[in-house]
Amino acid sequence: MELIHEIDPCRLAITNLRRKGKRVGLVPTMGALHTGHLSLVRTARDMCDAVAVSIFVNPTQFSPGEDYDAYPKTMESDLEACRLEGVDFVFSPSVIAMYPGDADQTSVHVAGITEGLCGASRPGHFDGVTTVVNKLFNIIPADVAYFGEKDYQQLMVIKRMVDDLNLPIEIVGCPIVREQDGLAMSSRNAYLSGQQREQALCLSRSLMAATEEIASGVVDIDGLCDGIREAILGAGPVEIDYVEIVDAFTLTPLREFDRPARICLAVRIGRCRLIDNVGVDVPL
Repeated sequence: MELIHEIDPCRLAITNLRRKGKRVGLVPTMGALHTGHLSLVRTARDMCDAVAVSIFVNPTQFSPGEDYDAYPKTMESDLEACRLEGVDFVFSPSVIAMYPGDADQTSVHVAGITEGLCGASRPGHFDGVTTVVNKLFNIIPADVAYFGEKDYQQLMVIKRMVDDLNLPIEIVGCPIVREQDGLAMSSRNAYLSGQQREQALCLSRSLMAATEEIASGVVDIDGLCDGIREAILGAGPVEIDYVEIVDAFTLTPLREFDRPARICLAVRIGRCRLIDNVGVDVPL
């Protein structure tokens, strides 16, 4: 495995592989790798000839007062995990390498789909995401990039950016990886105390209960969202950011189940902001 810190050597290494006819997969991460990240690496390994992982905690996607300085940094164990998974390249640049001048000089903005859900409560977040991902796609000119469905809005925003800008890369979304008890894997789960982690199970449990209700014929969207909120509030002290049922592609709120949907939620337990979601088939 080759560890690369600078942009030009990284671009050259990937370009040379593609010139040889190798299919290259990219897994962009902010480090603190867990089984969810590694599932993306394994999917990339199955589909591609070579796999590149980026590890970069991107400052421009953190809003003021968020956890940029405290975000978990576990580079040594991250690199070992990548080696064990057969990763070919790890790109781990410095902030200065990625943003040599004013980080606000040029940005990529995807309108519409970024305005609801997390975009409403984290102003500027998705501009930071799309800008850094666009930069990574130029630095690591892979054939395919892999993103987890746990960050569902991010996945759909990146797909929209790629379509709108005609970027020559395929985006593959991979299923959420959960702990055995149902909690969606996240680097930020490390912020939770034991009691808070137990409380956090209300997220996945309320989502699963809602999908069961829908499967049984319940179609009252407002009632379903209210039920999820009640279950979350009943589990312990929590701040609910949103609970919404949205169009699975445009992320606009739905009034009825007339198309593929996604139930999305975000809550804050203690200092940890958690998100989760589940897909919903259109009721027959």
